[in-house]
Amino acid sequence: MPITPTSKIWMDGELVDWEKATVHVLTHSLHYGTGVFEGIRAYPVAGGTAVFRLREHIARLFGSAHLLDIRIPFSESTIFDAVKETVAASGLQECYIRPIAYLGYGEMGLNPLPCEVRVAIAVWPWGAYLGDDAARSGVRLKVSSWARLDPRTLPTAAKATGMYINSSLAKVEAVRAGYDEAIMTTTDGYLAEGTGENLFLVSGGSIVTPPSSAVGALAGITSNAVTTIARDLGYEVKEALLRRSDVYLADEAFLTGTAAEVVPIASVDDRQVGTGQPGPVTIAIQETYHAAVRGEVDRYKDWIERVS
Repeated sequence: MPITPTSKIWMDGELVDWEKATVHVLTHSLHYGTGVFEGIRAYPVAGGTAVFRLREHIARLFGSAHLLDIRIPFSESTIFDAVKETVAASGLQECYIRPIAYLGYGEMGLNPLPCEVRVAIAVWPWGAYLGDDAARSGVRLKVSSWARLDPRTLPTAAKATGMYINSSLAKVEAVRAGYDEAIMTTTDGYLAEGTGENLFLVSGGSIVTPPSSAVGALAGITSNAVTTIARDLGYEVKEALLRRSDVYLADEAFLTGTAAEVVPIASVDDRQVGTGQPGPVTIAIQETYHAAVRGEVDRYKDWIERVS
């Protein structure tokens, strides 16, 4: 989806014009993929705009940086405030937010330690990640031939820039084959996640999701919210190792992620999942989630951070 420019981007402590937010071609992270980022959304709420689970996203950004030994030269509170400042400067009521910490220009080579750490925050309008009809009709998936990165090769708990080459290969393979998205498996064949989403199955009234630490999946902030919502709605949610046959035979299945939100899965590898339509459990969770991000559910009011 093309990016629609906004007026300002926050870079290293100040707002700069969108078109001036540039980096040198010899920026270290461009060559070696050493950087960390977050995907966050802001939504319209009564009386203004609010960012969904901003504190958790900033905490994960710093956690990812710690895993890669990137020392962000700003405090969490500074980046927290900078996100709100950038959203306010955009004038948008609803937007996608991308904070990124990366290694800048001035050093080259595989030792990143001498490199200066730079930080930027951009916001722009971004609609439904998997398409406008995805939330209503569900998406078609294929199990990718590309395996999810093994946690022994890279710290898969980090949301790191270079690691998303793995996801991009799977995404391109799926799109070129005529599907909306891919499911990635471990090298042992266990279901891991989508290319940028966590995976949930509904079977016999229970909701099951792969354990992120065991399968190399990112521990999703939206996944955490959905798990809370599901349990509050009375559903059992558990973690278990899953094979592709489990998703073929599931009553329902759905993906979760900040960009994707909550998206039903209609089919996997051309096998219909359940009825092939969004099921009652998925719909109940989806409706509650959409209300929660807009500040319409009192018990989840602490999940939203208002932008002045």
